[in-house]
Amino acid sequence: MQWRSIVVGLLLLRLVFNFVIWLAFGLGPSWGFNFPINFNFNLHKIELFKEKERDDSRTNSWLNQLRDDIDGYHRTCSKDNEHPHKKSYLSFFQNGKDEYAKKYSSFPDKLKAEMRGMAKEMFYFGYDNYMKYAFPDDELNPIDCQGRGPDVLNPSNVNINDVLGNYSLTLIDTLDTLLVLGNVSEFHRAVKLVIDTVSFDKDSTVQVFEANIRILGSLISAHILLTDSKQPFGNVGLKDYDNELLHLAHDLAVRLLPAFENTSTGIPYPRVNLKNGVPPDSINETCTAGAGSLLVEFGILSRLVGDSTFEWVARRAVKALWSLRSNETGLLGNVVNIQTGQWVGKQSGLGAGMDSFYEYLLKSYILFGEKEDYKMFKAAYESIQNHLRRGREACNEGEGDPPLYVNVNMFSGQIMNTWIDSLQAFFPGLQVLSGDVENAICLHAFYYAIWKRFGALPERYNWQLQAPDVLFYPLRPELVESTYLLYQATKNPFYLHVGMDILQSIEKYTKVRCGYATLHHVVDKSKEDRMESFFLSETCKYLYLLFDEDNPLHKSENKYIFTTEGHVVPIDERFREKQWKEGVLTDQDATNVPPSNTSNCDRIPDERRYALPLKSVYMKQIDQMVGLL
Repeated sequence: MQWRSIVVGLLLLRLVFNFVIWLAFGLGPSWGFNFPINFNFNLHKIELFKEKERDDSRTNSWLNQLRDDIDGYHRTCSKDNEHPHKKSYLSFFQNGKDEYAKKYSSFPDKLKAEMRGMAKEMFYFGYDNYMKYAFPDDELNPIDCQGRGPDVLNPSNVNINDVLGNYSLTLIDTLDTLLVLGNVSEFHRAVKLVIDTVSFDKDSTVQVFEANIRILGSLISAHILLTDSKQPFGNVGLKDYDNELLHLAHDLAVRLLPAFENTSTGIPYPRVNLKNGVPPDSINETCTAGAGSLLVEFGILSRLVGDSTFEWVARRAVKALWSLRSNETGLLGNVVNIQTGQWVGKQSGLGAGMDSFYEYLLKSYILFGEKEDYKMFKAAYESIQNHLRRGREACNEGEGDPPLYVNVNMFSGQIMNTWIDSLQAFFPGLQVLSGDVENAICLHAFYYAIWKRFGALPERYNWQLQAPDVLFYPLRPELVESTYLLYQATKNPFYLHVGMDILQSIEKYTKVRCGYATLHHVVDKSKEDRMESFFLSETCKYLYLLFDEDNPLHKSENKYIFTTEGHVVPIDERFREKQWKEGVLTDQDATNVPPSNTSNCDRIPDERRYALPLKSVYMKQIDQMVGLL
């Protein structure tokens, strides 16, 4: 019995010691054992809003500073709050007299023009050096001033080979950005270069998702803008243009179609070889975002060429994924086996492997008018709010910390880890599009607070340890995009200040000899020699549009939406009309394919990307714009 007493005593001593440590460091309930709606992350100890200027010695908590900032943001509103018992998002912009109101309540036109010019110079510094040192390669290595293509010596290097295919990726991905910046002559030159030099008859194995959003989406966008009768950018028609970009897009899509064959579920393989189809060693696992974010591009292509095949296979994949969601929570996982339909990755969140799936449910409805898409989005959004959202119930009032969306088990809703990733910064923009502006403002403030701390968004941030888990920043656009959308929704000058901060940080920390480089480490600001195509396609584009109030996209009577890679497409009645009869295609019998050892969901950087439309705030307004009501 004596040894039992000793064991019990030791256990009690250990419990007391742990409890003392628990109290001493103030971790308390933020370790994640119980999650009521007013869950407290102790985010006030992060001090993310601490200014980095040398003369700033404030030590206010993150939470208190966030409250001060929100209270200080100024906006002159012509509409009173219709719900006196609950503040609307407009209350964030009531007049204030503190230092934050003075700092953020205005943004002079002269400064706006300066930032617009700076964004344009940033784009051209990257673009011109790509054309000088890298074209016709896919990407620019901005430190060594050289081009980059696929890693042919190491086919398993999916970080490179999923994206790069020897098809002048950066040039194609940048086409519509040239028009957004008003450079019609260079747009015409770039289009001619693509027509004359690009071929997809390549022995390149690429990720279906990346080829779709970066290449197919850009070709479709440029073709539409070239042939659009409304001509938002003026007369940009190209003499003797004979739909060559559309033909290239169609050719690429046909080469991607084998990914949808021989799968038991209709969910596509993650990769195809552009010449030979699905590789014989292809894996049977894919991401929810990778498989479920093809419908916008494939759907538009089907309507442009009058062939239902592309939309049909993309929509079938979405429905298949949707059918596999949890009956208990309504959530989906992040990695699925395309043959068995079993969830290999059971994590449900807003970032890598999931993000653009939600985005395209809503955008597909906006573009094509399919009510089923909107029903799926509403159900998904409700499940997200019920199971992923932590923090106080109301965004800007009540006890507890501001809202945060965490990663949970899709079946139980229990938290799986204590990090968020930078891709989740797209979500405030999607909330703007869905009409949830109030929550978008709060969530955006959280990501901007992290940016303020490091001058960039680390790829993963651990909210428990209050430090980055993955330290690099590859010039991602997500926070810029949400900033732009929130400015379009609120017209509050605070978001111009945010954009200026982001723009200046990128210029200060990432500019190198021939372009802008990936930050290897957001703390010491060391760099990697890579400038991904989305920097020119999205990051520079959103920064420029943020400061260009008179851009044709903002002034045009027609409405436009961005794809998940930031490509401009119109909300057009012709995309609601089908030139084919329903029910023409039937499912094909599937055959098993031997698995490989590499997943396209292993790395955060390979899963993406989120662009949102221009002026719309509320779903009802969107419906009215496009004549759905």
